Amino acid sequence: MAKILIIGAGGVGAVAAHKCAQAPEIFSEIMLASRTPAKCEAVKKQVAEIEKVNIQTAAVDADNVPRLVSLIKKFKPDLLVNLALPYQDLHIMDACLETGVPYLDTANYEPPEQAHFEYSHQWAYHEKFLKKGIMAVLGCGFDPGVSNIFCAYAQKHHFDSIRNIDILDCNGGNHGKAFATNFNPEINIREVIQTVKHWQGGKWMETPAIIETGAVHFPFAYPQIGIRESYLLYHEEEESLVKNIRGLERIRFWMTFSENYLNHLRVLKNVGMTRIDEVDYEGKKIIPLKFLKSVLPEPAALAENYSGKTNIGCVIEGIKNGQHKKIYIYNICDHAECFREIRAQAISYTTGVPAMIGAMLMLTGQWQGKGVFNVEQLDPDPMMEKLEKYGLPWTLTDFPRQVYET
Repeated sequence: MAKILIIGAGGVGAVAAHKCAQAPEIFSEIMLASRTPAKCEAVKKQVAEIEKVNIQTAAVDADNVPRLVSLIKKFKPDLLVNLALPYQDLHIMDACLETGVPYLDTANYEPPEQAHFEYSHQWAYHEKFLKKGIMAVLGCGFDPGVSNIFCAYAQKHHFDSIRNIDILDCNGGNHGKAFATNFNPEINIREVIQTVKHWQGGKWMETPAIIETGAVHFPFAYPQIGIRESYLLYHEEEESLVKNIRGLERIRFWMTFSENYLNHLRVLKNVGMTRIDEVDYEGKKIIPLKFLKSVLPEPAALAENYSGKTNIGCVIEGIKNGQHKKIYIYNICDHAECFREIRAQAISYTTGVPAMIGAMLMLTGQWQGKGVFNVEQLDPDPMMEKLEKYGLPWTLTDFPRQVYET
């Protein structure tokens, strides 16, 4: 039995708290902390009502390392799960190093002043965690996270070498809003307006952003959802999988977007609302994207009326026993079922559940080590087993169809 400290009380943090409460044999004490105490208290009330478990809450600014260190020393967790903003990753890792507490997150570090994310900032912490004798696990959501695990599982059980990976992420749901993002609007919009890149032939190739002329996209038939237009997008797991999957020649990430979403995003960018630099407004400095975030719906608030399903998976191609092979591993998650279970929508659910499972594997010693690890460097089998148990069943099938060829 172990104590877990969850930082971040948004949609994903709420899911993680619920799912930890469903495993009291592992998580003996749960604390949820955020800079917004009201959000923590709302989750606490919901967990008590649904799971019949009392969790603790705390107010903390994760950017304030001394305050976070103080909270860690007071609560004495066996593991810290970072579900806060990607800007805060390094500060939270610093607090873990100072207190000797293992660390897990779901998204890599992103500098606040630059819409650019890469693992180099966190990989640079490897020696520090190694010397401290503690473990840090990066990117343990769904994508990144389960998508990496699918690839590691395929490498372990189905291929001698993997040549091509296509990660396909489809939200076939409908939240009924004119425009909303399924996770933090600020992070989501920064991510999708960037120039796209993918790995091919030993180097990174660039293509236009999804809202620009020349964006690469194609229709893909997603099981239980149907045909959806899928856009080439850069995603962080590509960077680590290039390092850790042997023989990889090409990796691409595809995500579905509706024309309604893209048109809204084009207009917002054209009028300057996606800017991340400061502007003067009535004698004050504001960042337009942060203001936009404040007027858009909270992702967690979308859950109640969300219908439809998500489908996230990997098409993996390679060689086994000298023969060409291609498989498709995917999960389907139903928005309405997530709401019935824990009042969540599927995007938060598919991120929060793997975070809980990753925490469980670290606390039970099934994942162990010293230093900084991406999830595909760890044994995929226990994660694949527990995905079935905790609400994210997966399907593996041969894949005879052709994925879009650039």
